[in-house]
Amino acid sequence: MYKVLVTDSISDSGLKALYDHPNFTVEKKSGLSPEEIKEIIKDYDALIVRSQTQVTEDILNSADHLRVVARAGVGVDNIDINAATKKGILVINAPGGNTIAAAEHTMAMMLSLARRIPHAHMSTSAGNWDRNAFKGVELYEKTLGIIGMGKIGAEVAKRAKKFGMTILGYDPYLTEERANMMGITKATLDEIAEAADFITVHTPLTKDTKGLINDDYLAKTKKGVRIINCARGGIIDEAALVRGLNSGQVAGAAIDVFETEPASNQELLSHPNAIVTPHLGASTVEAQEKVAQEVSEEIIDIFETESIRHAINMPQVSGEKQKKLQPFIDLGEQIGILAIQLLKHAPDKIEINYFGELAKEDNDLLTRTMIKGILSYHLSDSVNMVNALHLLNDQGVSFNVTKSPASKGFASYMELTLYNENDKAIVGGTILNGYGARIVKMNEYRVDVRPERYMLYIEHNDVPGMIGQVGSILGNHQINIGTMQVGRAEAGGEAIMVLTLDKQVGDDVAQELVKMDGLRAVQFLELPNGNVPVYNA
Repeated sequence: MYKVLVTDSISDSGLKALYDHPNFTVEKKSGLSPEEIKEIIKDYDALIVRSQTQVTEDILNSADHLRVVARAGVGVDNIDINAATKKGILVINAPGGNTIAAAEHTMAMMLSLARRIPHAHMSTSAGNWDRNAFKGVELYEKTLGIIGMGKIGAEVAKRAKKFGMTILGYDPYLTEERANMMGITKATLDEIAEAADFITVHTPLTKDTKGLINDDYLAKTKKGVRIINCARGGIIDEAALVRGLNSGQVAGAAIDVFETEPASNQELLSHPNAIVTPHLGASTVEAQEKVAQEVSEEIIDIFETESIRHAINMPQVSGEKQKKLQPFIDLGEQIGILAIQLLKHAPDKIEINYFGELAKEDNDLLTRTMIKGILSYHLSDSVNMVNALHLLNDQGVSFNVTKSPASKGFASYMELTLYNENDKAIVGGTILNGYGARIVKMNEYRVDVRPERYMLYIEHNDVPGMIGQVGSILGNHQINIGTMQVGRAEAGGEAIMVLTLDKQVGDDVAQELVKMDGLRAVQFLELPNGNVPVYNA
C-alpha cells in the first residue's frame, strides 16, 4: 500500500484515480506549516502540491520513503529540484492539463481587446450609455500572427480559424508540412510583423525569446496592431509596449503575464488601451481537475509499472555508472548546445555517433542529454532527460544513433551532426584523462578547445594577418582572450578560429569583426554552465 499526501487544495474528482486504486491511500492535509510537514512526510511515498506548499530541502531531507513529488500544474518554482534529485526523488508536473484553458483565455482576451468589452463594462456600470466611445473591430478576415506553435499555439490557431481569421505561424520547429496540415501559413517573425492585425505569443521564456517583442520589433508591425500575451512574462518588453500604446503603433494590448508578478508596471496596468488579468491562463475548474488527474494517473504508473512521462528531473542511475559516464554526460549536453548555435536553425535530422570505449556503453542517458542540450536552446527548461525524446518526436525531428569500436584517435569519442535542409553543423568531443573535456571537431575542422562559457567561432580565408586583426579588435573592446585554436582544410583555403573569451561579445564587436576583409562569418557561442570539470579515470 502506497501512501500519498496532498498538502494543497486540489480537486477530489481529479484525484479519483488514486482514491479508487486498491494499492494507494490518499490523505489531504492542507494548511500545514513547514515544520508540520517535516514531522509527517517520513510516512509517505508520494506528495502532491500546487503552488502554496514550499517543498524545501529540509522537507525533502526528512522524507525517508518519498519517491515522487507531483506538482498539479506546470510551474515547479516551489519545489527544490536539486535537493529532490540528490535524494533520488522524482519530480513530475502536468504540462498538458492547462492547454485548453490557456487557449480559451487567449481567445477571450483577443475578443475583449477587439470589442473593448472591459472598458465598455466599466463605463456602463458607472451609469454611462456611450455607444460611440467603444467602437471595436471584427476578427473576421483579419490576420493573426501566432509566435510559438506548440500545443497552446496550435489550439489558438484552431479556434481563430473558426472566426474566419488568416493564420500566420512562427516556430523554429514548424515545418511546411505541419503548417499545411493545420491550415495555416508558416511565416518568419518579420512576416508576422508586416502582415498581422493581431499578434499572440505562446513560446517559453528563453534567452532568445526574452524581450522578443521590443521597440525594434514593434516598429516593423502594422500601425494599429493588437498584441496578446498569455504565455510568459518577459517575452514582451513592457516599457516598449507602453511606448507603442502611447504612440498609437499598438492599438491595444491584452496581457495576462508580466515581467514581475504581482504586476507592478502601473503605466501598463492603467493604460486606457490595455486589458490586464492576474495570470489566469490555467484558472478554470476543468484545468485544475485535469492537472490533478494527470499527476494522479502518472503516480500510479510510476509505482505500478515504472513508466515516467513528465519528469522534471531524472532518476539516478547506479553510482558506478554515474561516475563513469558523468563527464561525458556533462560534455554531451554542451555539444548539443554548441551544435544548435552553429546550425542557427531548428534541425530536421540528428545523427549521434559513439566511438571506441564509449560505443560499448548503454548510451541512452547520454543520448537524451545531448538531445536535451539541442532542444533546450529553443524550448528552455521544459526539456529534461526523460521527456527529451518525446519532445523531439513531437517536433517531427528524426534521429539516428550509431556505435563503432573504431577509436577515431581517442579512447572514447562522440560526434553530433545536425541537419536543416542544405545546412549542417558538426561538433565532436572527448574526455582527455587528466585534462578534462575537449571539443576536437567543429564542422569539418579539427580543433582542441576546452569548453568555456563564452566562445567565438570565426570562419575566414586562410591569409596572413587574420589572427592579429581579430586580437586587436577584441583588445580594443577590452575583451580578453583565454585560448585560441585555428583549423584549416588546406593552406590558403577556408579556415576557422575558435576563441574562448572572458566575457560576452556585444553586437558592436561582431559587426566590426564582420567588416574585416577575408572574414566570412562570426558566431558568438555561449554555454550556460561554463566548462566541464577535469576528469581523471
